[in-house]
Amino acid sequence: LQVGVTNTGAVYTYHEKQKDTKQSGWGSQQARYSKDSIKDFDCCSLTLQPCKDPVVTKEGHLYEREVILEYILHQKQANNKKMKAYEKQLKKDEKTQTEEKEIAKGEVVTKFLTTEKAIKTKRENPFKSEKSEDQAGPSCNKKNKEEEIKTMNINTNAQEKKNLPSFWIPSLTPQASQSRVEKPDSKVYCPMSGKPIKLKDLISVKFTLAPADESDKQKSIVARKQRYICPVTRDVLSNTVRSAVLKPSGNVVSMECVEKFIKKDWVCPITGQKLKEKDVIELKRGGTGYSSVGKDSLEGKAYGPTMMVS
Repeated sequence: LQVGVTNTGAVYTYHEKQKDTKQSGWGSQQARYSKDSIKDFDCCSLTLQPCKDPVVTKEGHLYEREVILEYILHQKQANNKKMKAYEKQLKKDEKTQTEEKEIAKGEVVTKFLTTEKAIKTKRENPFKSEKSEDQAGPSCNKKNKEEEIKTMNINTNAQEKKNLPSFWIPSLTPQASQSRVEKPDSKVYCPMSGKPIKLKDLISVKFTLAPADESDKQKSIVARKQRYICPVTRDVLSNTVRSAVLKPSGNVVSMECVEKFIKKDWVCPITGQKLKEKDVIELKRGGTGYSSVGKDSLEGKAYGPTMMVS
């Protein structure tokens, strides 16, 4: 394999190696991502777009109300579908058990009739021919044979009905083993934290708009660089500033406000309501799939075959 190395010197420099690796497609590719790759603190955790009607969970994950409601509804429908499949399986198991009981009962009857037939209740008369015995009780022998045939037919029909294969459906062929459906969980879990989420636990969020500059007055809120501020400290809220939601009112304040003002007497500085420690929910700041949450610089790396040069 020729990579196209044009170096004629004794030293293969790092710059030349990177250049040849990029041209050949060999080696691991690494790139640094800017802040544009990080989800903003006021964006929905599912759509990654700024929220128009934001709600927050108890763990601090922000969602668009319409999006998270649609997610919860979809998960509930999926759980109901799984539950119906599980109930169908239970009914099938109950039917199978009933058929097995009927087959076992039929086998017991057949065994009993066979045993009764072998038992001789009368003493044999040496002076009486076999022909006369058959003529003496033809109705009794005929009745026993009919009962025996009927019992055998019941067992055969039940067994055939149970083992009847279907060569048009792969899951019903004789060689196929049907997978068991486990009992589904009826709870809906948060897509970010993995903890149970309920509609009543979602808290409405109120952001305080930042005063617009002359250049930002004609722009929408989404297009502004500074969108929201803390209503107490007047600090601009961003991914670099830790912020929290006050559960009773839904107002978003900076964690500096929580440390300096709220934790002194646990009174909301905006509404004057009494607060508890659990009423302060810290918002989860931005993150992407490339790195952990809260980092300003991200690096993505794709591993590939390494070019070895001796």
